[in-house]
Amino acid sequence: MSKQKNIYITEIDLERLNTIIENMPSNVTEKLEGELARATIVKSEEIPASIVSMNSVVRFKNLESNQESEVQLVYPENANSDENKISIVAPIGTALLGLSEGDSINWPTPSGNTTLEIVKVVFQPEAAGRFDL
Repeated sequence: MSKQKNIYITEIDLERLNTIIENMPSNVTEKLEGELARATIVKSEEIPASIVSMNSVVRFKNLESNQESEVQLVYPENANSDENKISIVAPIGTALLGLSEGDSINWPTPSGNTTLEIVKVVFQPEAAGRFDL
């Protein structure tokens, strides 16, 4: 799914995500567990503003179609496709976590694989001083 780049996750996000993993079926959280296992864990105050953390709003571009989309990466209970709020346990949510502006991922679609590039982290709670999100 995603290239094996270094990804960064905050200590708070890791703690909250581990709680989700403990309370959901393993077939739902398997990919998320894999991403967390390879992540570099940093303090919330130290994560660069260009990194996708939980509750971040991220703009990405489909490099094949040149179409841009904007989504917010949220916890499962806050997911709402009508509001472009994507759950962390959804495959695309798991793939986005910890990536940085300029990173790209290969993504399977019905017509074949496509490449998605992180254009901008529009909002990141840590960069806004919001350590409670």
